[in-house]
Amino acid sequence: MTDKNPLSPHIQIYNWHISSLISICHRITGIINIIIISLVCFWVAFLLLGNSSYEFIQNFFESYFGKFFILGTVWSFLFQILSEVRHIFWDLGFGFELKTSNITGLIVIFGSVVLTVIIFILGRNLL
Repeated sequence: MTDKNPLSPHIQIYNWHISSLISICHRITGIINIIIISLVCFWVAFLLLGNSSYEFIQNFFESYFGKFFILGTVWSFLFQILSEVRHIFWDLGFGFELKTSNITGLIVIFGSVVLTVIIFILGRNLL
């Protein structure tokens, strides 16, 4: 005896919204940011092991994969920050309307990408 109607929304019948996408990405970027902070701590700890260990890490960041890693890190932190600002407004009781929620979700997505590009351009001009 199986029930064909699920009790809660199921993936097959559930429509995705920007808020659910932002919520899932917010959680994923939070975990990624914890891992990145741990890696930065290990990188700084390599300073204690001598110059050769530190140069290995420095050469990694000069490669294309390392630069992509840095851009991904910057995007991840910016996405997390903008999403947290969105949550602060929700905690204050603003932005619960569907239209406002969709707009702020798009601001988080596109704002994090635009700010990453701006930081990349500023970094290229300063170095």
